[in-house]
Amino acid sequence: MGTTTRNGLRVLTVAAEGPAIQDEASALDVVGDAFGAEAEVVIVPVERLGAAFFELRSGVAGAVVQKFVTYRLRLVVVGDPAHHGPTSGPVDDWIREANRGRDLWFVADDAELDRRLG
Repeated sequence: MGTTTRNGLRVLTVAAEGPAIQDEASALDVVGDAFGAEAEVVIVPVERLGAAFFELRSGVAGAVVQKFVTYRLRLVVVGDPAHHGPTSGPVDDWIREANRGRDLWFVADDAELDRRLG
């Protein structure tokens, strides 16, 4: 994990290697790291999310995202969601809707993130 400042925001970047963020407890671990780093934005590589995150009926995504929202942290997922397998229409719709908001973004890479933050 590393902390930087990007476009005036303190950002915690989670390493691609490590335990999957797959439930509320693992999300809270990252939230704790973000608070320790005084971060406002948390970048999570798509590889760190458990496969169930992209199975909307599992409820994992809702529980994980809600932890970040509750603690007023912006969650940014970097990478291709298809990393865990093909995404369905509802998942694609959810990603598109999330990208219209402020709390959860899905971006392809750091360059796209910098454009969104700017």
